[in-house]
Amino acid sequence: MVDWDSCQRTLGADFNNNALLEQAFVHSSYLNENPDFTLPSNERLEFLGDAILDFVVAERLYTEFPKLPEGELTEIRASLVCHETLAEIASSLKLGDWLLLGQGEETSGGRVKQSNLANTMEAVIGAMYLDQGLTKTRELVLRQLKPFLNKVKRGEISPNYKALLQELTQSKEHLTPTYHLVAATGPDHNKQFIVEVLVESNALGRGMGKNKKTAEMQAARSAWEKLRCSYG
Repeated sequence: MVDWDSCQRTLGADFNNNALLEQAFVHSSYLNENPDFTLPSNERLEFLGDAILDFVVAERLYTEFPKLPEGELTEIRASLVCHETLAEIASSLKLGDWLLLGQGEETSGGRVKQSNLANTMEAVIGAMYLDQGLTKTRELVLRQLKPFLNKVKRGEISPNYKALLQELTQSKEHLTPTYHLVAATGPDHNKQFIVEVLVESNALGRGMGKNKKTAEMQAARSAWEKLRCSYG
């Protein structure tokens, strides 16, 4: 039996409709194995939560940084709402403990997968908005993002170019970038990774780094800067 009261205490929320909270944790794999379960998956709540999150963060950045231009605000927002940040927040709240997963997803580590955690965080925000309204949802979002906003103020958060590139290509082309490892050269203690970013079959940027993550970010930055100029 899932302890939803404990979940609400963790979130600092008091839901009027507990079914909305529960739905935020229903992974599609659970429905595949439990077709008689009465609630839908969390995917629609995730869609709504993503939009609410974007709005709340944009609103706060607009207020807190009145001198920053649109481009820099966009970069910071992308870093704050990216899957890495959301997954980190969800992990700190132990949201994975309440996920309803199919057996296959359970055994493959679904409770700690970054994508599952980030999606669940967005779904919780969507559920909170429907049940509690914008004011309470804003409080939840800003409470969880406070450490990250403080890092922005201290200049410790750099732009997440992978998130920026994905936002740009999805909004303009409805396409998602993919990353391809071109080469890994040098000895094990000093490897250099070369990564190419593709949209469909078009190579848009290339990056190099001491690990694949750094190389991917450099490739994404190259592609984002190129596309941003071409799209105007």
